[in-house]
Amino acid sequence: MKKKVLFLCTANSARSQMAEALVNHDLGDRFEAFSAGTSPTTPRPEALKVLAEIGIDHSGARAKSMDGFVDQTFDFVITLCDGANETCPLFFGGVKREHLGFEDPARAAGTEDERLAAFRRVRDQIRRDVEAYLLSTDRG
Repeated sequence: MKKKVLFLCTANSARSQMAEALVNHDLGDRFEAFSAGTSPTTPRPEALKVLAEIGIDHSGARAKSMDGFVDQTFDFVITLCDGANETCPLFFGGVKREHLGFEDPARAAGTEDERLAAFRRVRDQIRRDVEAYLLSTDRG
């Protein structure tokens, strides 16, 4: 049976969207990932673009509120930004909660290439760190 993971971030626009897509793509045989935000907006085009660059189509993504997951059960709730970590509600009590913070690539300034480089860097960090964490918990 797959373990369910919920990734939380403030806007559910970049980091949590990338984490959801990466885990479902790379570890979908063992984990089922979802993402939500404490104050959801819309997925960042840059996040979708850097996922597509590595063969992951997440173009149908939409930002979701964590309120939509209140009645669901998860094996892990992972916050990816400090804001979500501070406001993660108690209704996720009893579940393994972890905070794995990453810089916000949406705050990157500069040219389009410089901004995309920030999204790629965070994408690769999420892929490495989140997947290593999940795999370390999945030893039988």
